[in-house]
Amino acid sequence: MTKADIVSKISDKSGIEKTDVLNVVESFMAEVKGALEQGDNVYLRGFGSFIIKTRAEKTGRNISKNTTIKIPAHNIPSFKPAKTFTEGVKNKVVVK
Repeated sequence: MTKADIVSKISDKSGIEKTDVLNVVESFMAEVKGALEQGDNVYLRGFGSFIIKTRAEKTGRNISKNTTIKIPAHNIPSFKPAKTFTEGVKNKVVVK
């Protein structure tokens, strides 16, 4: 499912113009991104949490030069689904 699909479905269900729905979806994504960039986590009860995870420093390999490199510690965004979200997917999606 793409952003356009989400906008279409919300527009069809709510009767709101697609451009207005697109603006809301874009604003939502910008707010979540902005909060994470400022170091804040975003908690959406019943849906999940957008959180910042810290990766520890580690040693990697540059295969083409056959050398070791240090990968510094860094933060990455992550999504942790709510328990009800996880259970719904687990119970309703057929294992392929």
